[in-house]
Amino acid sequence: MRKLVVGAFTTLDGVMQAPGGPDEDRDGDFQHGGWLVPYFDPKFVEIMTEWTKCAGGFLLGRKTYEIFADSWPKSTDPADEIAVALNTRPKFVVSRTLKEVNWNNSILLKGDVAQAVTKLKAQEGGEIQVHGSSHLIQTLLKHDLVDTLRIWQFAVTLGTGKRLFGEGTIPRSFRLVDTQLNTTGGVLHVYERVGGLKYGEVEVS
Repeated sequence: MRKLVVGAFTTLDGVMQAPGGPDEDRDGDFQHGGWLVPYFDPKFVEIMTEWTKCAGGFLLGRKTYEIFADSWPKSTDPADEIAVALNTRPKFVVSRTLKEVNWNNSILLKGDVAQAVTKLKAQEGGEIQVHGSSHLIQTLLKHDLVDTLRIWQFAVTLGTGKRLFGEGTIPRSFRLVDTQLNTTGGVLHVYERVGGLKYGEVEVS
């Protein structure tokens, strides 16, 4: 069974919208696009490269797919391992509006999203990585389909914007399996899903 791995760049207040540029995603009149860029450093690129190389395939929402498909095919340097992975490996696209997907090795998932992803996870192969795709992530969390979270958190608050954990998130517990830092104050937390919550009561003596 394949693992489904969600990766996200978030602020301290959990916003993941438009980290890479001013016009990446202006939904809700978002004014802070590109907030992540000042935090790039070689360590960040190194970790992201190693992560992306691990992917057996990518699961993308419509908006992220269109952004990637417009950009990554232009990166043809064989030494760019992120570009090679994204341009050659399977890309499973979730969309209600797209009729076809033309980027190399792209597959449009049809029908119920949760059922389609469940079938995808049941196949043989390497991990399936979700990049961006904030709306899709909410569906995956709601249906308990996420096995691993790789969350980069940066020392900034925005107050508004799409958040990683929205209203559809169900109660679940995770185990911290790795933490790394970059030189600009970004912290990568990697969590593996454990299961349901455990409860207790603090006793006061």
